[in-house]
Amino acid sequence: MAQDLASMASIASELKYTPVDTIPAIAAGVRNAFNSHKTKPVDFRLMQLRKLYWGIKDNEAAIVQACKQDLGKATFETYSAEIDWCKNDIVFATQNLEKWVKDEKAPDIPLANKLLRAIAAGCTAILKPSENAPAVAKILQYIVETTLDASCYGVVQGAIPETSALLEEKWDKVFYTGSANVAKIIAKKAAETLTPVTLELGGRNPAIVTKNADVRLAAKRLLWGKTLNAGQVCTSQNYTLVDKEILNSFIEELKNAMKQFYPNGVKDSSDFARIINGKQWSRLKTMLDESKGKVLMGGDMDESQRYIGPTVVLVDSPKDPLVADESFGPLMPILPVEDLDTAIRIAGEIHRTPLGLYPFGNKQETDRIMREMQSGGVSVNDAFIHGTLPTLAFGGVGDSGQGAYRGKSSFDCFSHRRSVTTTPGWMEFLLDVRYPPYEGKLAKYKKMSELKPDFDRDGKVKFNLISYVLSLGAGSTTGGIVRYVVVLLGKL
Repeated sequence: MAQDLASMASIASELKYTPVDTIPAIAAGVRNAFNSHKTKPVDFRLMQLRKLYWGIKDNEAAIVQACKQDLGKATFETYSAEIDWCKNDIVFATQNLEKWVKDEKAPDIPLANKLLRAIAAGCTAILKPSENAPAVAKILQYIVETTLDASCYGVVQGAIPETSALLEEKWDKVFYTGSANVAKIIAKKAAETLTPVTLELGGRNPAIVTKNADVRLAAKRLLWGKTLNAGQVCTSQNYTLVDKEILNSFIEELKNAMKQFYPNGVKDSSDFARIINGKQWSRLKTMLDESKGKVLMGGDMDESQRYIGPTVVLVDSPKDPLVADESFGPLMPILPVEDLDTAIRIAGEIHRTPLGLYPFGNKQETDRIMREMQSGGVSVNDAFIHGTLPTLAFGGVGDSGQGAYRGKSSFDCFSHRRSVTTTPGWMEFLLDVRYPPYEGKLAKYKKMSELKPDFDRDGKVKFNLISYVLSLGAGSTTGGIVRYVVVLLGKL
């Protein structure tokens, strides 16, 4: 109870930016802690992760209040998309960390050698929350500072000057989530010191609804994708391409889903969030004002509450502002198309490498869409479910991001896969072939190391009757052994 009161007090106070002149010392502190190898033992990492779990658990009420204060976010959405998401990731990491850190054995070939995220990987870290969500930034700082080892993990608050000061420091890794414009600044600055970056950005994510899709499910799921956090989710669809044959029924199902989600109206519902700040509210209003599309549903706004209701707009051009630009809000433009060929072509012209792709149709259609289009991830017949599963790598491609995280991928993101070999002394009689003089050694070397191709000059795989018989047609020694075992067991 005392902790809840303290965390509540932390979000009630004004967000205090970190003094710029103290940032070099903060960076040096965590760097020194890393160099002391304090974070390397697995037991230390597990303890920090467990403390972080309970730090989140004990401050759930404050997190809910912070999200409500910054975004008007529904309690359910805060738990499902923020609190439980983080807690589940922590539990998943603690249950698998010892397996992740074990040395991997490379496949044998002849004579050949072989902040949750950062904590799990044994790194120290500085967290820089967004200043656009001050209440959330404050509760994050409170949790970090009251649960984790202060010499290894810290928080810097601020805006452009503080972020610039952080980027002046030499880091081993920079992880950024946000807009492509800011990502370019970060990547350019990181390049000066050859610092690797992971960028999780946005994108003009397309949803494609074919004439063979389950229209009711497509409408319901895509509307959910645009109402969760008032559409302020980097993975939500930016626009929807709908086959003209099912356009009217799709629109009707959207209206039905809206009534189902908000039976007493959207604005007065505690389940619908608000836009993060006045600047973003104005940006979304301008996009809607400049659109030449027809509002089919929604369109209601209230600047005093930073409220914009879920708005479905029928547009007639891929160049409409609602389609050509990323909205990052509850605006849902629909562009009718003649067929799947047209949908794939238009989506590729709008953004070739979006963060997410959401095809709705039969298997043949969705398989074709995935085959012919690029994206960071895909949710077939659903809205961005792929980004919620801790066992799947999540990340962008091209200008929607680089690198991936979630689960094991988060561990890999902050780790370096170092190859290690140990050469025993007894192998010297084999290795003497590598030492000069080389006269007379080439034949021995080729005999020891050269792999023979199993294909001819036309690229066709050679058929070896003896190998086929000995492996019972399995194509490999291991497969042949398995088949022999099955045959023997069948005779017992």
